[in-house]
Amino acid sequence: MHEVVGLDARSRQLRYDEAFAELDAPFAFVDLDAMWGNAEQMLARAGDKPIRVASKSLRCRPLQRQILDARERFNGLMTFTLPETLWLAGLGFTNLLLAYPTTDRAALRELGELTAADPDGAPIVMVDSVEHLDFIEAATTGPVRLCLDLDAGYWRAGGRVKIGPKRSPLHTPEQARALAEEIARRPALRLVALMSYEGHIAGFGDKVAGKRVQNAAVGWMQRRSIAELRERRARAVELVRLVADLEIVNAGGTGDLQLVAQEPAVTEATAGSGFYAPTLFDSYSSFTLQPAAMFALPVSRRPDAETVTALGGGYLASGVGGKDRMPTPYLPTGMRLDPMEGTGEVQTPLYGDAARRLKVGDKVYFRHTKAGELCERFDRLHLVRGAQIVDTVPTYRGEGRTFL
Repeated sequence: MHEVVGLDARSRQLRYDEAFAELDAPFAFVDLDAMWGNAEQMLARAGDKPIRVASKSLRCRPLQRQILDARERFNGLMTFTLPETLWLAGLGFTNLLLAYPTTDRAALRELGELTAADPDGAPIVMVDSVEHLDFIEAATTGPVRLCLDLDAGYWRAGGRVKIGPKRSPLHTPEQARALAEEIARRPALRLVALMSYEGHIAGFGDKVAGKRVQNAAVGWMQRRSIAELRERRARAVELVRLVADLEIVNAGGTGDLQLVAQEPAVTEATAGSGFYAPTLFDSYSSFTLQPAAMFALPVSRRPDAETVTALGGGYLASGVGGKDRMPTPYLPTGMRLDPMEGTGEVQTPLYGDAARRLKVGDKVYFRHTKAGELCERFDRLHLVRGAQIVDTVPTYRGEGRTFL
């Protein structure tokens, strides 16, 4: 388990216990010392490229604002729905790039009005097909700035085997240029950005415990995929620039910042989960993050001398269902989930050496598998520095915003 630099697990738990002595669980929190350490590490890995901050991985407006204000190279947000994007724009956030196509007609009408008032500064929306262009034009008469989504998947056997997230149908540079030419024929649409996200590299670890053969296969695939993608992405940018004046070429994620840093065709990287450092990123060989976002559950009962039961805890991460989607008991160390119950809706049994010492009312600190999804369970985050709560801020949920 990765620890905050300079602190062993016991010291870290003592610090949290002191900070939260008067606070009843359950609650969620962010260790600012760890988060800012992760931030500096991500900037170093990204080389000289700016990092666009992924809002879905944070889902906390005040923290997003703090990060953007803290370093010049944290520049802009990558958003996940158009209503979220418009809400953030109304609160003064600028340089907003929506990472996923939208079918929200009311939001598109509002976006058209916003773009008419600010043609060069309004949010950018994602497209990957003529169908998207038709939908946008039918929903709004105003001008709309667009980003083209290039598939970053790794194809083998002539495309019969496709590795990577199922996103855009645009795989070849020629397909990207063809859609750019179609956009150029439509006066109400303007192509200003190109994005490609290699989720099979950025979001897939190559050092999973007990998976030696899988790790070797993942590493082999990722090395070949990034080599192929680097050439294909550069060619796509070259061809699209013949048709459109691209302001932004975006790529990458927390897991491969150091690779995107080496691509001259890419103007910026994206990262979000690395600020919170969920357990997903414990299985990467190229970097080590410090756990920053966590939640605490109270011990509410003791069914036997070897087991304690915590209240709640069933905060499963999205993705293919499995044990690796469950939160992980983190502190005190030596705690394990019951294999028959896992993390539950209203109770989570825990056993191990530490369980014998816990009393009713004690806190157990957990880490989530993913990052921002934790904020859909809690309406506030307590911000900790050292052994002190320095602020308490609302999550999206705490502001009455549940976009997905």
